[in-house]
Amino acid sequence: MNQQNRWMSLLGLANRARKVISGEELVIKEIRSKKAKVVILAGDASENTRKKITDKCSFYEVPVYQVEDRGILGRAIGKDARVTVAVLDAGFAAKISKLLDESQWG
Repeated sequence: MNQQNRWMSLLGLANRARKVISGEELVIKEIRSKKAKVVILAGDASENTRKKITDKCSFYEVPVYQVEDRGILGRAIGKDARVTVAVLDAGFAAKISKLLDESQWG
């Protein structure tokens, strides 16, 4: 299984465990309340959305990763296209971050 499939299936697992929230407003709310452990942003998000999410993440010191597009992000959690998702569980977040780090440089 390649890295992309691995982080996607792990994100799907986290979603089934109800540890994933999606949608810009909800993700921002979770970042503010410090519940978001890692945020994943679609590469095709609007400039406005990208700036809003990355600024919030840097202010609250939440790691943010970018993946190809909203289709991939939506598929990973078994939903329609998603522009941004937040992982609320530290264990899932650590593992997903590690896989995303590896897939970006591997």
